[in-house]
Amino acid sequence: MAKALTTTEIMKIIPHRHPFLLIDRVEDYEPGQYCIGYKNFTYDEYFFRGHFPEMPIVPGVITVEALAQAGAVAILSQEEFKGKIAVFAGIDKCKFKTAVVPGDTVRLETRITAIRGPVGFGEAVASVNGKVAVQAVLKFAILQ
Repeated sequence: MAKALTTTEIMKIIPHRHPFLLIDRVEDYEPGQYCIGYKNFTYDEYFFRGHFPEMPIVPGVITVEALAQAGAVAILSQEEFKGKIAVFAGIDKCKFKTAVVPGDTVRLETRITAIRGPVGFGEAVASVNGKVAVQAVLKFAILQ
């Protein structure tokens, strides 16, 4: 049975806030295992003013950050990590395959593949209408 989360519920798990909270809703998650969420990018996003005014594109690093936040929901919803912060420790095998533009709803799926003490790994895929936009292996550290 799917476990959905609203924006307010997401903010109870991860510390991110506007304008840097990059998940609008979670369709399903399992603590310590995975998170599937969505971000709706509107033309009003702050970064479109400069990236690029004549052809707005979501910066790739913003999409990677959204994937990391999905992973943070999966990790920080585990009982032993509640109230902590997860930060990037590395990004590997990152590929940008399709541009994300205003009006796109991005599906963010991050699956946790390993946790060793305060360090973990996740495989992440961002897609738009079933087409992969970004994929990466994310490494994170949980701050004590």
